[in-house]
Amino acid sequence: MDVLAVCTGNICRSPAIERLLAARTGLRVRSAGTRAVVGAPVSAPMAALLSDGGIATEGFAARELTAEHVGAATLVVTETREHRSAVVDLDPTALSRTFTLRELVRLAGGLPDAALEEIRDARGPHARLRTLVAAAKGARATAALVPGAAAADDIADPIGRPQAVYAEVYTQINGAVGTLARLLG
Repeated sequence: MDVLAVCTGNICRSPAIERLLAARTGLRVRSAGTRAVVGAPVSAPMAALLSDGGIATEGFAARELTAEHVGAATLVVTETREHRSAVVDLDPTALSRTFTLRELVRLAGGLPDAALEEIRDARGPHARLRTLVAAAKGARATAALVPGAAAADDIADPIGRPQAVYAEVYTQINGAVGTLARLLG
């Protein structure tokens, strides 16, 4: 698998990343949850938002995060810093390729032109993904800490909250995935 998306229940945020990123890049994207509602479909409010965007959710079934899933992924994107920690607890070697979705987009946005050109010049989406992961790893190692930036890397869990929260979460995920798709496409 190219990308593993991780959230808590694997019924809302991570399936949205899975379906959106796969549709826009052609990469092999899967998702899992740290406390998955195993076998459940995408939550109805998120499924409706995805459907409105032309993304099918049929056939999706939530699954529990395992070390094997982490080990098989070139990139792991999580919804929160807590999820990122859970991934690294399962597989400490995954630290260099595990980012919150918004952290990855933030780091990619700060890459020098030469790094962005290297990503674009890589042959095919899989090679561009590997190049992006390496560049983001380097950027994270040298990034200055900006007060409040880490908290802004999290995407809130909308489960049980009003439809407006789902819409905001979808907008955040859709925008971040769009940025990654432009880099990887």
